[in-house]
Amino acid sequence: MSGAFGNVYTGLIFFFLYAPIAVLIIFSFNASKSRTIWAGFTLDWYIKLFQDSGIMDAFGTTILVSVLAAAISTVAGTVAAVGLQNLRRRPRSILMAVNNIPITNADIITGVSLMLLFVSAGKLMGFTLGFGTLLMAHITFDLPYVILSVTPKLRQLDKHTFEAAQDLGATPFQAFRKVILPEIRPGVVNGLIIAFTMSIDDFVISYFTAGSRVETLAMAIYSMTRKRINPEINALSTILFVSVLTLLIIVNVRQARQERLAEAAMLKPPEEEV
Repeated sequence: MSGAFGNVYTGLIFFFLYAPIAVLIIFSFNASKSRTIWAGFTLDWYIKLFQDSGIMDAFGTTILVSVLAAAISTVAGTVAAVGLQNLRRRPRSILMAVNNIPITNADIITGVSLMLLFVSAGKLMGFTLGFGTLLMAHITFDLPYVILSVTPKLRQLDKHTFEAAQDLGATPFQAFRKVILPEIRPGVVNGLIIAFTMSIDDFVISYFTAGSRVETLAMAIYSMTRKRINPEINALSTILFVSVLTLLIIVNVRQARQERLAEAAMLKPPEEEV
């Protein structure tokens, strides 16, 4: 009985979590502007969405910021993870705890603190909030996720692998590129995908650091909700949900595949010597 009750309880939790999203997706195809009456199936709201220049500009800004932030934070985070792995245990533990603070910290605190930093630095260096500060903010909150994705792969490596490559004549850069990087590539790719996912749907931090001249998709949705609700919001939210869900599925499938390969490698019997 307890098993059946647990299944029902879990089902109710998922129902209340995803029922609103399901309603939003369904009404993104509603021919009427009404949020309660179904008037037939249509794709008009998706067509009008892609004809809206303001939303398309926000979409372009979002994609550009997400791609740049994910790429830069992946490179910087991978290098940082390698550096942390080479530290002694106590300093590494302290720095990893510091790395986890932005992850557990509230987004509004991160957004306000970055805004104050950029405004103060802007007065001294002569710049204002805009695309540059938005990009730096996204890189800042993407970095910890990349480090957390790469670190487990580094821990699985033999600590003497890098030294062995150098003993065989490789330079430090060649040893990292040809020996270390292929081994940690799954963690790097996962970190890249997670960073892109975090950036593409961020609102709070972007709202405080973008200024008045730059607008992301999340900010465009927020500005639309302050007026009369437009069904284009349903279509836009559906596209964002499907995009993020697809990326998360890719990450989870990759992780599951890596775990299966690791388990298979551990269970594989050693080859007999001839």
